[in-house]
Amino acid sequence: MKKWMKVGMASVLAVTTLSACAKSPEAPAAEGGKSNEKTKFSISMRTLAFNYVEKSANINEDKWVKRLEEKTNTDLDIVLVPHKEFEQKMAQMFATNDIPDVVQGSGGIAGKEMAGSVQAGVFMPLDDLLQKYGQNLLKKIPKEAWAKQTFQGKIYAIPEFLSNPSRRATVIRKDLLDKAGLPVPKTVDEYLNVLRKFKEMGVENPYQGRENFKYADTFFGPYDVYPYMSMFMQQGDQIVPKFFNSENMMKALQTYKTMFDEGLINKEFATINPTIYKNSILAGKSGIWSMNANEVLQWEQQLKANMPTAKLEVIPSPIGPDGKGGSYLYNSVTRAYFINKNVKNAEGIIKFFDWMLSDEAEKFFTFGVEGENYTMDNGKINYKTPTDPQAVDEERYRQAFLWMVQDTTYNKGTLSLTEDGKKLMNIYDTILAKEGRDGIQFDPRLESYVKNPDISPESDYAAPVLLQHMVKMVYGKEPISDWPKVLEEWKSKGGKDVIKEATDKFNKKDPNVTISMPRR
Repeated sequence: MKKWMKVGMASVLAVTTLSACAKSPEAPAAEGGKSNEKTKFSISMRTLAFNYVEKSANINEDKWVKRLEEKTNTDLDIVLVPHKEFEQKMAQMFATNDIPDVVQGSGGIAGKEMAGSVQAGVFMPLDDLLQKYGQNLLKKIPKEAWAKQTFQGKIYAIPEFLSNPSRRATVIRKDLLDKAGLPVPKTVDEYLNVLRKFKEMGVENPYQGRENFKYADTFFGPYDVYPYMSMFMQQGDQIVPKFFNSENMMKALQTYKTMFDEGLINKEFATINPTIYKNSILAGKSGIWSMNANEVLQWEQQLKANMPTAKLEVIPSPIGPDGKGGSYLYNSVTRAYFINKNVKNAEGIIKFFDWMLSDEAEKFFTFGVEGENYTMDNGKINYKTPTDPQAVDEERYRQAFLWMVQDTTYNKGTLSLTEDGKKLMNIYDTILAKEGRDGIQFDPRLESYVKNPDISPESDYAAPVLLQHMVKMVYGKEPISDWPKVLEEWKSKGGKDVIKEATDKFNKKDPNVTISMPRR
């Protein structure tokens, strides 16, 4: 048996044997999951940089995993895939054929981390099983999410889904803005003025940077030049990536260089990893940043443990020359679960995921265990949202990590309990519903991208060949005016084939091409 990586105490990676991969799962649970025989299966899951997960000594001995097993009559062997090494470890898994019974992917069947495994026949089609054992899944998961899991007319994965694609938001320390006496910024220039004031006030990171511009891409939105997988546009008679708008791309890069030169972004932003990024925010060292809006209240509680007067607020993202802005719009699928073709009790696994969309599951993942985490009063749930940072991490783990199949837009159950929660839900319908950038999309990803990984982007960060130039330009190591030369390099490394393939598919009205709709 091959060795694989699990995450251990204090985020230290320890080599461990993936013994469950060799097991043939036992008999499936009976209808309703109440048989005495448990459904045993191994499942690989990305750690997602969750503190609770990465600090766990043994995730399979975690109390919430045990309770999940009790409720679903299962015996899980969760194999953690390090967040920062996800693609590398997934490639290793497929290369060594050391594949768990269930594999978690980051999106649809075309995800780079899946390495063409679906097309190679590694996983089983699920249509018949879903009809027999997955009616909750079929009824509650949107058609567009199922479409992302379909290959040659067959469904190959169970998707976690997103009903509102505008998920990522711009967040500000509202207490600092009030202290500065400035209004909520709207334009790029107004944002820069707020950042400058924050610096004067002693804020260590007026704008919180992060490696690969991931969750630090706020200022690509105003100029509509996100260099991501979903961002193609029509330019003349060709379909090209949006970063081909050289004028706007150079304006976006100049904005970041201005921030860098003036100390409005950390000088080491290109090496700030997800853990340092979040810790800086929760320590009160950051003024403005990008994050998933559904976690704003949890982060605020953790920040208040260090700074009781701190206040976070989602604000409209900076607008550009066209009066629009916002983050890139998310895929309708956030995670997906593939079942190994060699599994013998797939029906029990389908029942496990089908339970995830039941009322019982929603109450369990949202509120925990009655008598321990909440009480009932005349049919009404009494639940106190945790404020201690460790308790917040635990709640987030239960609601977002272990709840594998759900609508991840936000947790309606907990948000409905407080005025702040209701306000956040309203933000989705007001601020976030009116912003966001999208483009022409190709799913599965273009074959010319698959053949040329150096020029291939991901859902929220640029291709390697672009990133190296983007960082150098912000650091002043290359002139921003050289961006057209970067485009020529991109084209010489396979980009010409990308443009040709994209244009051909678009002109032929290929069913795998999605043309974005404008935001209202």
